[in-house]
Amino acid sequence: MAEKDSPTDGLVVSNPASSPSAGSEKKSETDTVPIKSDKPPLSPVREVAFVITIVAAQLLTQAGIGQGLAPLHIVGDHFGVKNPGQLSWYIASFSLTAGTFILVAGRLGDMYGHKRVFMAAFTWYGVWSMLCGASYYSNNIFFSVARGFQGMGPAFLTPNGLALLGTMYPNGMRKNMIFSLYGACAPGGYILGATFSSLLAQYATWAWAYWIMGIVCFMMAAATIWTVPDVDRANASTEKQVAVKQRFDYLGALSGVSGLVLINVAWNQGPTVGWPDPYVYILLILGILSLVVFVFVEGRVSQPLLPVKALTAPVLFVLSATAAGWASFGVWLYYLWQFLQQLRHHSPLVASAENSPSALTGFIASIVTGFLISKVPIPYIMVLALVAFCITPILSATMPIDQTYWGQTFVSTLIIPFGMDMSFPSAIILLSGSVPKEHQGIAASLVLTVTNYSISMGLGIAGTVAKQINPDGSNLLRQFRSGWYTSIGLAGMGIVIAVASALYMRRHPLAAHPH
Repeated sequence: MAEKDSPTDGLVVSNPASSPSAGSEKKSETDTVPIKSDKPPLSPVREVAFVITIVAAQLLTQAGIGQGLAPLHIVGDHFGVKNPGQLSWYIASFSLTAGTFILVAGRLGDMYGHKRVFMAAFTWYGVWSMLCGASYYSNNIFFSVARGFQGMGPAFLTPNGLALLGTMYPNGMRKNMIFSLYGACAPGGYILGATFSSLLAQYATWAWAYWIMGIVCFMMAAATIWTVPDVDRANASTEKQVAVKQRFDYLGALSGVSGLVLINVAWNQGPTVGWPDPYVYILLILGILSLVVFVFVEGRVSQPLLPVKALTAPVLFVLSATAAGWASFGVWLYYLWQFLQQLRHHSPLVASAENSPSALTGFIASIVTGFLISKVPIPYIMVLALVAFCITPILSATMPIDQTYWGQTFVSTLIIPFGMDMSFPSAIILLSGSVPKEHQGIAASLVLTVTNYSISMGLGIAGTVAKQINPDGSNLLRQFRSGWYTSIGLAGMGIVIAVASALYMRRHPLAAHPH
């Protein structure tokens, strides 16, 4: 059957037999661009628009974290909430769903088309951002639940955006730099979200931060129609897509998502209500059992959510180190904001400004990482990333309350982006090169699940430690430092894993660059 040209605006579909008149029709300039080197088959203008759209997904995802973190106490005061455990859910609920539902997001993108899911995710993100703002007129529970549903937008947005990048760009320096640029938006995104939410919370109302986020997401969903090429239509037949639909791993999706949600809820509720509470450990047990079922199912289905063959030793090393590093980062960031606002008595807007240097060093770190990835084995880069993750909480845990900002606080904000922007693109590129193009969504899902889920789990671990160190909440400095010591421990564990990975690569050098 003859296919009509899809509106890909420059995307090369090298299948001349698909149209009976292909030989007689005059080909456009973009149709004759050969796929060579590491350049995507797009015009320069279209490529810039495409990259901006995908990068915006990462920017808005991290902004979602920042807009929940910066005005934390303003929102809590509005709802009459003072309990630190309840306040942490404003961030943990977003990270929980943003990490958990990524598990199925990549597969759905592989099935129905990454562009289609990408657009739907922007729309979902916009709807629930609006509802988060509407919770201003409701209560604390509605807001926390809405934040969780809001996080599902990034869960489907980011892996499919990364899958589009992985499909569009052949392996090479250009791809490395684009992925590094994507990672560079992490610190800039959360600073952007923190700054605007602080500004609106202090001088208008915090709800406007969410309403504006919703409007921006709707605009991006509309822009995606033109800026993102229809890669899926160009590279896959309708028959193949239907065949994949019939083999979706429903049982794996149900057991995997349920297990991750139950464990995370139990882990974050433990410090709040106490671990002896029956429902906490019942949720934990049910979550573990669900994950056991998930592992059993994944080993027996033809289209698993997790491609077991891709989980090679280098991949597992990198994912484990990434999990430890990002858990450390989440703990450090949460307690830094509490330290600045509750002990130094800085406003959310001032605290946002104090965190802003990380946006600049994040860009520098991304450029450095883009060059290093092509020349240095990824485990070595991961060691450097985990060292950055570890140094940062060491600086914070030892700084006095009355010390000038330009001392350890400023230096820590300069260092932390090197941990984020070295670990994230390294893990993405390794996974992207370890699976075939039709499973790029799964590759992105693995890394994004690890980074987002580990942030939420890290907060639960630190909360448990802080509860034991400062049970009555009377010594805030001791409580915050216990959180930072937990962050140091997590990063230290990551360093051990990264060093072990580097040693493994020395003995198995061919594993350093799988493709």
